[in-house]
Amino acid sequence: MPLTSEDIVPLNQVRARLTDLAEEVRAGHEKIITRNGRSYVALVDARRLDYYHRLEREHVHLILLEEAARGLDDVSAGRLMSVAELRAKYRRVRKR
Repeated sequence: MPLTSEDIVPLNQVRARLTDLAEEVRAGHEKIITRNGRSYVALVDARRLDYYHRLEREHVHLILLEEAARGLDDVSAGRLMSVAELRAKYRRVRKR
């Protein structure tokens, strides 16, 4: 659901309206809380936050799988590196 101007709430109004804001968030309206006119924090339904965290973990797993597949492709293609070569490369990178 796209944010509207009603979903942007100054921090000084949050204390007085927290219960109402929480109910709106539970109904699907995320809130951006501002401080000194700038984005400060977001108020998000806990279930949606759990969903976001699951998506993030899945993304990390996909990246790891892609890296593993690339490594297997390298091995299959004969693109290998000895331990000595790896150490030398690591030392060069650390010096930068």
